[in-house]
Amino acid sequence: MERNVAWILMLLPLVALGEAEISNPLTDLENIAGKLVFYQMEGNATYVRDTGELASYIQTETMFELYDPQKNLSSAKFTYTWDLGNGEVIQGTEPVVRYNYPESGNYTLRLKVGVKVTKLAPLLTDVYSTDVQVLDAIKNIEMKGPSDYEVSQNTGLAFHVDGSPPLWVCWRFLPNCVPDATGGCTLTMLYGNMLRLNHTFTSTGVHCLDISVRNEISKLESSFSIYVKRNNNAHMFFILSCAAILLATFSFIAVIACRPRHQNRTQIATSSNAVFLKNDDSEGHSRIFFNFNAQRGEKEPLLLQLGAPYSS
Repeated sequence: MERNVAWILMLLPLVALGEAEISNPLTDLENIAGKLVFYQMEGNATYVRDTGELASYIQTETMFELYDPQKNLSSAKFTYTWDLGNGEVIQGTEPVVRYNYPESGNYTLRLKVGVKVTKLAPLLTDVYSTDVQVLDAIKNIEMKGPSDYEVSQNTGLAFHVDGSPPLWVCWRFLPNCVPDATGGCTLTMLYGNMLRLNHTFTSTGVHCLDISVRNEISKLESSFSIYVKRNNNAHMFFILSCAAILLATFSFIAVIACRPRHQNRTQIATSSNAVFLKNDDSEGHSRIFFNFNAQRGEKEPLLLQLGAPYSS
């Protein structure tokens, strides 16, 4: 009897341990709580990408952060299978994976987490997925076309932005490159890679154009120097107009000045065709007759009228 009691006392701890293992809450887990966090490293800087946008060609680190405030899974063994959505699958036992997307686009990243709580417990699995938008960082702003323009002329300027849209563009012109104390600019939403501006320069000299461009993952600022010269066509048109007005004025004055002189010459030429005839009448008086030629340059024979030819 005493021997049986001793065996019962020895079995009680084992039974209690078995009940504890059966009632262990770790074996009742239906899912594994946690979240995915994205980091990108460029140089000495590390950026947290918590909005789902990543930069292409940038070293990326994705980490699975387990939510286990009670530390119940501190001794459990985990396995991780990372499907990056671009055909690449990475497996490991660490909750972090390092990679990069070489091309921009939309991807779906999936993570399968496996947990082995105890040797006798079944393998627990859970799947996490998130949509990732990979964008090209803004690397360059290039001005298309010449860098010199003419004053008082509607000017079109074009710029190519090397980066993934949509882009927020803020630009401003600085006459003679004088800094603007207000710091204001014109904000434009760009859904492509070409920025087109229309501007009329009101003064000559060197002007500056400041452009700031950003998208979801990057930002770039640049400044351009623009030389504005005189409008030669407008200047030449003004000179020709003034010359035409002066020429018309001098021509009018010349016509007015020369018209009376021309009339006097005509009268003198006409009077030079007159022929004087003298005849003595019966009473001893002399008469003078005038004969005019109607056409210049012609000569008519003298006709004796009222008497014989004059003789001295």
